[in-house]
Amino acid sequence: MTVWFCLFSSLFIFALVWAFIIEPNLLKVTRYQIKQPLLKGVRIVFASDFHLAPSHKKRLIKIIDTINAQSPDIVLLGGDFIKNRTFQSSMSLNDMAKQFVRIQAKYGVYAVLGNHDWYVDGYKIIDVFSKINIKVLLNENIKLSLGNIKMILSGIEDMYKRTPDLKKTLPETNLPIILLSHEPDVFSYVSKKVFLTLSGHMHGGQVRIPYLGALIVPSPMGRRFARGLFEKNGNYLLVSSGLGTSLLSVRFNACPEIVVVDFI
Repeated sequence: MTVWFCLFSSLFIFALVWAFIIEPNLLKVTRYQIKQPLLKGVRIVFASDFHLAPSHKKRLIKIIDTINAQSPDIVLLGGDFIKNRTFQSSMSLNDMAKQFVRIQAKYGVYAVLGNHDWYVDGYKIIDVFSKINIKVLLNENIKLSLGNIKMILSGIEDMYKRTPDLKKTLPETNLPIILLSHEPDVFSYVSKKVFLTLSGHMHGGQVRIPYLGALIVPSPMGRRFARGLFEKNGNYLLVSSGLGTSLLSVRFNACPEIVVVDFI
């Protein structure tokens, strides 16, 4: 009995150390290949849910360096730059900008804001980002020319703190559309003309128990779109596990990630 107690106690302590100290500070690159001949050869890097605290400067440097190492054509940011719900608990916007300005993307950096950003003041974030050439999309779209390749990038507003408007966000076009949405819940409502939706918000559940999956996810749709690539009738949803943490600074079996998408 004593041996088993010591064993389980050791495993429990190791799990706590891993979940609260080790895994939240890891960083992996998750790669996907998606077939889309009209975008063949294009590489997108997607990063979301930073939740940057004042102490995260070195971590943000590592994140930006990792993004640049992927040689992206476009970098897309999925929102939630703010830690918790206050500027006081977050890295200053100026310190964020000093690192985000270093992103090297051949055809630009684009973003949407998340619910935590709007809990404070999204327009302050937009103002700072605009000064470093990061375009924040607010129920709008932009036509991108990637050399000889053309596409539409659309960005919808946060569905919890703002008023998302798909009709306004999505244009009538024959070009491939990529939709940037902080929450993946919008996927059930997008039309077939949206080839790929990129989302975050879910953190992969933050805590995923083997064989059970994510324990808690911030979505009325439950664990259905907690993380990963989903396909429905030729349309794709890609949900990142994100980079930071919300509520508790814990991750277990939901490693922080940067997502790379190569179109083939």
